[in-house]
Amino acid sequence: MVALALALGAARAARAADPREIKAREDFVAGRYQQALDLFAKLYAETLHPTYLRNIGRCYQNLGDADHAIISFRDYLRKQKGITPDERAEVEGFISEMEDLKKQKAGASGGGAAATDTTPEPPKATAAITPLPTAPEPKNSGAAPEALVTAPGAAAQEESSPVYTRWWFWTLIGAAAVGAGIAVAASTGAFTKTKDAGCMTGYSCQ
Repeated sequence: MVALALALGAARAARAADPREIKAREDFVAGRYQQALDLFAKLYAETLHPTYLRNIGRCYQNLGDADHAIISFRDYLRKQKGITPDERAEVEGFISEMEDLKKQKAGASGGGAAATDTTPEPPKATAAITPLPTAPEPKNSGAAPEALVTAPGAAAQEESSPVYTRWWFWTLIGAAAVGAGIAVAASTGAFTKTKDAGCMTGYSCQ
């Protein structure tokens, strides 16, 4: 248990010290949202840590991509464990802003060229990107992250294959056939010995 705790602590420390995460935060603060988005997307693909989903949503939010921002924020709310009420309210506020932005863009696109001048700019960053938590994780955090894809094992493939394709099925069939042949031969008297007066032993001699 001590070794496992030390290993988890070392993994969290290495993850927090990842230079790509620091670079992504710098890009976000500097307004280079696309560069920050690319880095956060790679980090999430490697670690599956929900915090990166929140940061990805913040990048989309400042790029004015309301659809992708909403998807990232909702995924974050579903996957992040132990989220506080204040943080949930903040993320739900981001989602509400993005939904309003979608409505405004839809209204502007239907109002002609004159309406395009009144289209609001994408919201600017109001808070720094959220770093990964350094506090102890919940007890169940040691479980492996959910896999993106799963492949069936050999046992599952064997169970799903038809019975007549398995080796033991034909072995049983062959054994049953041999047993049936012996039984038929015995019932017809093939193995019965008969008396023969001309044989010294009292049985037929072949």
